[in-house]
Amino acid sequence: MSDLRVLTVRPEPGEYAWTFGGAPPVARIAPGTVLDLYTEDCFAGRVRSEKDLVSEVCEFPFLNPQTGPFHIEGAEPGDTVAVHFVSIEPARDWAASTTVPLFGALTSTHTTAALQPPLPETVWIWQLDRTRRTALFRARDSDIEVELPMDPMHGTVGVAPANLEVRSALVPDAHGGNMDTPEMRAGVTCYLGVNVAGALLSLGDGHARQGEGETCGVAVECAMNTVVIVELLKGLATPWPRIESDTHIISTGSARPLEDAFRISQLDLVRWLVRDYGFSELDAYQFATQAVESPLANVCDTNYTCVAKIRKEWLPARETHRGVHARLRDTAATLLA
Repeated sequence: MSDLRVLTVRPEPGEYAWTFGGAPPVARIAPGTVLDLYTEDCFAGRVRSEKDLVSEVCEFPFLNPQTGPFHIEGAEPGDTVAVHFVSIEPARDWAASTTVPLFGALTSTHTTAALQPPLPETVWIWQLDRTRRTALFRARDSDIEVELPMDPMHGTVGVAPANLEVRSALVPDAHGGNMDTPEMRAGVTCYLGVNVAGALLSLGDGHARQGEGETCGVAVECAMNTVVIVELLKGLATPWPRIESDTHIISTGSARPLEDAFRISQLDLVRWLVRDYGFSELDAYQFATQAVESPLANVCDTNYTCVAKIRKEWLPARETHRGVHARLRDTAATLLA
């Protein structure tokens, strides 16, 4: 453990990135570096009480601040960055959620226009018990209180997009970004295809917990103290973000309409089975059809995100992504010891 390179980054308020691409790197790191990061919540810490309406305390488009980007030495287009999440821990004892007018899955929006008034802005402050690992919901309109288990995750992880593009940190796509999948929790490895020299990795948008789909558009948003290990897989392409846990391989797809996001994630999973597990394309198509789990990640962002996942215990005993998940998991165990 003594030879591990550890970089600690605690950004000042003016040091966050708001886009993927177009932002200069905050540091250059070698593959194998451990990043010990603070990430701010999607509101940049400005929603602190039920009186703090997003429209009044936040300035659009400066939402969803990212810590980074980090230039990964040696990363070139056609490579893959592997990001292993060692730990994701809320940095505060509270988190915020809200409804936002003309945003969310169960209201009219700017792109799904309807002749009805926007939903009101309402803020919920969730109390977090970091010892007991719970998040307390308090209803605004009754005396209902419910404790839910914390399940910390990162809604946004990504690299710079291809073709000189600069994308808002609110947008998920092939580069990653604001995918909002609860699968992005401690213990998993995220694989991101490199599009530009150095990859330019950033992450943020911590959630103390989030239901699948993020229906109202806002999770239990909180600042995070997060530790990741960053590795580089040379000459291995990853067309869409993938996640590997101890139990599943997981593909993602982001697009509109929702069925296209579904198709992307399913197709990527089929191609993953062909490349690394020895299936023919049609066998992979049939097997995935009968074995896949397909949770929604988000149905509220500028692009929707779907997930396609298969249990490793049902797959042939083959190595995927050069076995990096197992190696990084072992390294993470030494950090947590």
